[in-house]
Amino acid sequence: MRALVIIVVVLGCFSLANAQTPEEKLEALGIELPEVSKPVANFVKWRQVGNLLFVAGHGTPVKGTLGKDLTVNQGYEAARLCGINILATLKAAVGDLSNIKQFVKVRGMVNSADDFYDQPKVINGFSDLMVAVFGEKGKHARAAVGHNSLPSNIAVEIEVVVELIN
Repeated sequence: MRALVIIVVVLGCFSLANAQTPEEKLEALGIELPEVSKPVANFVKWRQVGNLLFVAGHGTPVKGTLGKDLTVNQGYEAARLCGINILATLKAAVGDLSNIKQFVKVRGMVNSADDFYDQPKVINGFSDLMVAVFGEKGKHARAAVGHNSLPSNIAVEIEVVVELIN
């Protein structure tokens, strides 16, 4: 049984390492992008200016306050889920994720208790996913900040700026 698990892990890593496009990497990770939801208020999901694409803040269905209702691991998973939703929006905006030259800036907001100081560990859920999907192009400048509340009591909200291939 242990040998079978090792073989599956090695094959999965080999498959992920050999995947060329972001879409192939998503498939190798077993991630299916959801439908893009409509904005909940009077704004757009993205705005392109030149070769920069500004993506509006994306929340997650995970609700609660980190350090009170949720653990760092639960926050990490919430940030990863935000990443999947952002990838769906990026795909809707640019058609093919290979049209993304690089991630430029990420702002991660964490619904935090007054004595919670691990916001960077939470937002790593997003950052780790982008590097898994885009490699070096997925690395980005980043802010990970705590807030005493977020809309609808969501745990995490993330917004991004990406540079597109001309």
